[in-house]
Amino acid sequence: MPEYDCDATAREIVAFIKRIVTEARADGVVVGLSGGVDSSLVAALSVRALGKERVLGALLPTDFTPHQDIQDAKDLAKLLRIRTEYVMIGPLTDCLVRALNVDTADPRVKIPLANISSRTRMVILYYFANIHNYLVAGTGDRSEELIGYFTKYGDGGADFLPISHLYKTQVRRLAEYLGIPSRIAYKPSSPQLYPGHKATDEIPIDYDKLDHIEKMLFDDKLSPQDVADRTQVNINVVKDVLRRYHASAHKRCYPLMVRGW
Repeated sequence: MPEYDCDATAREIVAFIKRIVTEARADGVVVGLSGGVDSSLVAALSVRALGKERVLGALLPTDFTPHQDIQDAKDLAKLLRIRTEYVMIGPLTDCLVRALNVDTADPRVKIPLANISSRTRMVILYYFANIHNYLVAGTGDRSEELIGYFTKYGDGGADFLPISHLYKTQVRRLAEYLGIPSRIAYKPSSPQLYPGHKATDEIPIDYDKLDHIEKMLFDDKLSPQDVADRTQVNINVVKDVLRRYHASAHKRCYPLMVRGW
């Protein structure tokens, strides 16, 4: 990835957060803290923009969330000196599973149930946002947004996206620059929507290569064959990235209407 000025990037995002919150006449922001790099970076930038008193971190684990992720989220909140809310979402999702009479042995329900967990978190984030007159700060990055690797109205449900222009490798670099512990900045990504869930189980290729492919396809406007040749990645992987981009277009825009405003 091309080099970029971490300090200038941080200042740009801080100014953006300030403007969004001011224009919305909101009193602060709530960030869902997962213990991963994206949410940690958004929380750190929000504190720089608004001050620790106006940032709320929400920890929303399941019964299978790794203990280390929970501890990393707590440590990050302590480092930033922000207040937190802790809600176990398992009992809530269990209620939905019973109400829907879900056969959990049916392989077709794996992803729908994972999305229920993500959307349950969104509901809770907006509860806290509403009672405090806060905005929900989204934590999606460009690597994942471009291929639709997020749950619509789940982790994609937010009021603004402060780091969606940064690729994952750039997010990690900026997080380290801002003093986020390396164990968080370089932790393998995982949405933790089912036991053992890893991002690399679902994305076409790991982020160090995915970022290069996406940049060449969508920023440099190279053909899939040129990208495959330059990255030495199988052409079918490059085409899969492009396919996911087109198939997920509806997730990156306001719901389509017959007539615009």
